[in-house]
Amino acid sequence: MSTSGELGLPEPPPAATPDAPPAAHVRVRIDRQVRALVEHEAVARLGEDPEGVHQMRVAVRRLRAALKAVVPDAGLTATQDELRWLGGVLGRIRDLDVLLGHLRAQAADLPVAERAAAERLVGALVADHRRARRRMLDTFRTVRYRSLLRALAALTHAELPTVMPAGDGGALLEVIARPHRKLRQDALALGEDPPDDDLHALRIRGKRLRYAAELAAPAGGRPVRRLITATKTFQEVLGDHQDAVLAEDELRRLVAELAELADVDHEAVFVAGRLVERERARRAACRARWRETFDEVDVLASALLA
Repeated sequence: MSTSGELGLPEPPPAATPDAPPAAHVRVRIDRQVRALVEHEAVARLGEDPEGVHQMRVAVRRLRAALKAVVPDAGLTATQDELRWLGGVLGRIRDLDVLLGHLRAQAADLPVAERAAAERLVGALVADHRRARRRMLDTFRTVRYRSLLRALAALTHAELPTVMPAGDGGALLEVIARPHRKLRQDALALGEDPPDDDLHALRIRGKRLRYAAELAAPAGGRPVRRLITATKTFQEVLGDHQDAVLAEDELRRLVAELAELADVDHEAVFVAGRLVERERARRAACRARWRETFDEVDVLASALLA
């Protein structure tokens, strides 16, 4: 396990005043997220609190967003690729953490016999989770992972040219423009009943806007903080939608596997049907809300950039 000292991160951690150049804010952002990776890696290794993996995954996403503020020819493509790799390793175990927790919560109010059937139903997911955890722990021991941490730590000392215009901290607000434009364009292009995949892609757009807004927060004050809150709500609505879609897909997969057994667990199949109906209701509720949450994000971002 790496530590901040071993990585050569500066002490005390760097800081930037609101009117500091954009590159200074990018360096501070990278420094904080590398420290978050190291801190939460220790929690993820223990495996007692799923927040360890979750916060590592968030740190990876924030790092990728921060690096997008650096000019494309700054030699960071390989670092972005490695962050994408690490995010994939963490993503599988995080998705299973969420899915298992949700399905067990949904089964908690079922009769005792049906709760037992639900636990049998998710047995395959528990096995998947064990495999994903072993892969994550193996990853932490690799030279590849440690090299990525060192490369990120080195950026906290580097001169970072950015795609944001030169000037004082007010230029930070420009980092919001591109992700907002892409989110708005995609959202307005969707019809009344968009495909699930399109809503999932839109959630990713919203996430990129949120992380850009977090980078701009030191210069933007309360208006940017309001935008961050709105994008978080937008993300949560579409995140719940995607979770419902994936939960139904996984339940159907588990039922198909049960159907192949010589002695079919009919009680588990029945419980799966009940749970699928709940996921469809959750999906419909999210679809009824996503546009209003997008509209608030759009209004706030447009006002900031006017």
